[in-house]
Amino acid sequence: MQITATEFKARCLKIMDEIARTREPIIITKRGKPIAKLMPPDEPPKSLFGYMKGTFEILGDIVDTPEIEWNAMKDCDVEAV
Repeated sequence: MQITATEFKARCLKIMDEIARTREPIIITKRGKPIAKLMPPDEPPKSLFGYMKGTFEILGDIVDTPEIEWNAMKDCDVEAV
């Protein structure tokens, strides 16, 4: 979308609201030539911390040791400590 500098001066707050709503840039012209481009700011990057919150569910006890016996050291010659 293109608007003249005069039109922008008269309606700047409404134009900024429209840009915020549509996320589309607007070219401002003066004497038929583009002089400025008004565009919305980039979206702020999402934090890595907590971005998966609420995407999984813990089933069972995650603190206590499991009741099954592990056999990882069964075939080794090293004594378990």
